[in-house]
Amino acid sequence: MPTLWKQIVFSFASILSIGSVVLLVVALSTERWVTGTTLCQTGVDLVNASNPELEQFTGHIYYGLFQGGKTRRCGLGIRRSKIYIFPKLIKKINSGLHMIIIFFLLIAIGFAVVSLAFCIYNARKVPYQSIKGPFGLYIWNFIAGNAMGFACFLAAIQCHRLTEHVANYRESLFTLVIREENLGFSFWLCVASSVTHGANILVVASSKIHLPKIQTKKPEEPSATGEDFLY
Repeated sequence: MPTLWKQIVFSFASILSIGSVVLLVVALSTERWVTGTTLCQTGVDLVNASNPELEQFTGHIYYGLFQGGKTRRCGLGIRRSKIYIFPKLIKKINSGLHMIIIFFLLIAIGFAVVSLAFCIYNARKVPYQSIKGPFGLYIWNFIAGNAMGFACFLAAIQCHRLTEHVANYRESLFTLVIREENLGFSFWLCVASSVTHGANILVVASSKIHLPKIQTKKPEEPSATGEDFLY
């Protein structure tokens, strides 16, 4: 059986692994990877709108890895529509890069589960193979915390104008220009998951700390001397 300190350390590491899995699953399933505002440039050009009137042509957009939504204002009132990345919109964007993002996130979830399993194993037993011990946990957490997923997403936004392609999908009469775009909470959940695995590596490393053993002082046994026998 591992020591009490190691049981506490690996139990806490298990909690961090569970938290990472939850963060990644929520990030994948939510639609707030990017939020922003759009400007109906066609409507602005038609009426030659000035700065105070631009609010009448300003809409909003949000989307995730699978779906989202947008609000379009082109001088004819508010028009809301749903955005579905699959199966058609994926053909209009950089589909290979988009699939790589999802692939890396699924890999991160898989190795976070592996890290959880090994944390539980180390909390209950003393491993006889190094790959099952802290060294293996360093590897699994490093792979699970790999930043390639959200790094590729940033590349899709900055280099491939992902938001612009998503906003103008199925827009035949109007052209929407991105006025502002921000990374939403779904993206930051993914970043938080990566930070969690970094913290997990530090927690696992602390299992190598050897705490001083508390020694209890044994009561002294009475010793009989020659004088005691005289009495």
